[in-house]
Amino acid sequence: MTVLAAIEAGLRTCGEVFREPLGAPDRTPRHTIGEVSAASGLTAHTLRWYERIGLLDPVDRSASGQRRYSDGDLHRLAFLGRLRLTGMPVADMLRYVELARQGDRTSADRRDLLLAHREEVRQRIADLHATLAVLDHKIDLYDGRIACG
Repeated sequence: MTVLAAIEAGLRTCGEVFREPLGAPDRTPRHTIGEVSAASGLTAHTLRWYERIGLLDPVDRSASGQRRYSDGDLHRLAFLGRLRLTGMPVADMLRYVELARQGDRTSADRRDLLLAHREEVRQRIADLHATLAVLDHKIDLYDGRIACG
């Protein structure tokens, strides 16, 4: 589907879907690997790796064999990107994805995994706040706002 056809059909662009992964995703395979790479900041190599190790489901292919990603794939990539930003190891991301593939019966396990990770993130945030306070203090010393002592 061309960009003009997508706009006329009321479909969001690859970048829009990635930045705001809201609502039920369109499952039509229409985004190229280049578009997804540009929207996500992930290299084509990383996108292919995510598919190979199972973080992404097998991506549809065009008649010529080129990968075509759906909005659903972009929703997953956006979530995985947020997990990576929090420092979640790829192994834990894989565990989450594997549980999600098993359906609703694993929702408690997925929740537990996210709860444990949230606690780790909160601890890192507290550590960063303490580090920021030390940096602010040192900067104030250099600016002469407080006396050295």
